[in-house]
Amino acid sequence: MRRAWLLCVWVVFGMWSAWSAYAEPPQLLNIRPSAERVTKKRVAKDLVGIELYKRLLRETRSPKPSPLFQALRQEAVTTPKPSGEKRTFVGNLRILHSGKTELILAREQDGKLHVLALPKDKAALKKGAASPYAAIHELAQHKLQVTGALSFVDLEGTRFSVLQLTAPPQRQMLDRLFFLLIIALLFFTMVGMGLTLTGEDFARIAQKPRGMIVGPICQFGLLPLCAFVVGHLFGFATAYPFIFVGMLLVTASPGGVTSNLMTYFAKGDVALSISLTALSTVLSLVLTPLLMALYAAGIPEIKLPVGTVIVQIFVLVILPLGIGMLVRAKAESFALRSEKFFSVLGMFSLLFLVVVGVLSNLDKFADTERYGLRFYLSVSLLPLLGMLFGGLLAKILGVGNSQVRAISLETGLQNSSLAMTLAILLQDRMGDFYSSMFFTSGIFGLSMYVSGALAIALFPTFLPLDEAPQAKA
Repeated sequence: MRRAWLLCVWVVFGMWSAWSAYAEPPQLLNIRPSAERVTKKRVAKDLVGIELYKRLLRETRSPKPSPLFQALRQEAVTTPKPSGEKRTFVGNLRILHSGKTELILAREQDGKLHVLALPKDKAALKKGAASPYAAIHELAQHKLQVTGALSFVDLEGTRFSVLQLTAPPQRQMLDRLFFLLIIALLFFTMVGMGLTLTGEDFARIAQKPRGMIVGPICQFGLLPLCAFVVGHLFGFATAYPFIFVGMLLVTASPGGVTSNLMTYFAKGDVALSISLTALSTVLSLVLTPLLMALYAAGIPEIKLPVGTVIVQIFVLVILPLGIGMLVRAKAESFALRSEKFFSVLGMFSLLFLVVVGVLSNLDKFADTERYGLRFYLSVSLLPLLGMLFGGLLAKILGVGNSQVRAISLETGLQNSSLAMTLAILLQDRMGDFYSSMFFTSGIFGLSMYVSGALAIALFPTFLPLDEAPQAKA
């Protein structure tokens, strides 16, 4: 016990030291620059990227539309017929509201941002209309190929670009196929998890009540709280809110097969680990969107589609898990023969997500302002903190060391494949232009393997197996 407390103090001290060394100066953590700095930027350059986005987001915080917001809306509906620079690019749309006034922004992949010109007749926005703007609000949920013409307007000393569509935005075929492949891989991975489960795994709630109660408390109570604290401590909740939401998303996700495998190598209670993974997967239907909404409340940039998250978790997690368990109950021999295949499929899914994610986000590694040492340090700390505090709480509550090992790993190692898939499905809808939710979940997924290996190496010292595994069930 004394060793566990000493390790806790050491890690907390390390966090504080790291933050003191690498935290950004106050002006970088605050996205509200002074009036003097804003004026200089307005004169010095066009606001066509992140600065424009941040400025317009600030305008949405007022219950009434600001003069700038109203002026941009007026320009959007009075832009003449396309006559400026022709532009075709891959990007997405973002809808902002200030009071009852709406603006639609079009963002190119390299960050250029344009105000979208809108037709005066609202009927042209409806699905099926003979207009490039038909169903524009529904299209805002996806990555698109956009074709239009640019014009420019000067307002309050700032030059804004206005894009008028000349053709309906189109979803790319590769984007559709990628979405379908990701969904199929995760779906069948969860079917495979269901094939390994029986009713007995859930019956352990009564057989091992202490471990089965402490586990979810650590998993959904401690780890998302760590993400909330670290996200605020390192300034992401203010400066880069979608990184913050990515931290919440991956830490509020259920456990996955990685924790079961790591528990086996750690000589922990594998049966408890599998049962906790199954239980957390079911609980995630409610707790994942609830925790994200709770911890992201009050951040104006973030509007979490809670209903969408619930539907996606049900379709991608609960439904295939139930199908797998049903197959196991009806055809146990087939399920047992298929376990190895689905285990390999699960590892392939995670590898595929990480590799494709890295290749499609190579530019992120060059963005040191957003994804610098502070980012990698904070995300890599999360699985370590989860395992530390999860194991410490389980030990304090009198759980045996074999089960403490399982609970510790189950707390820190999450289903990052699920988090990355949810991020892909949500990011365009939520306006995560820089794929920060996906990138954060991917970095967490990589770092948790290193953290798990470190924990396994330390377990013999801090959690020796000097008692029977079932001694304190």
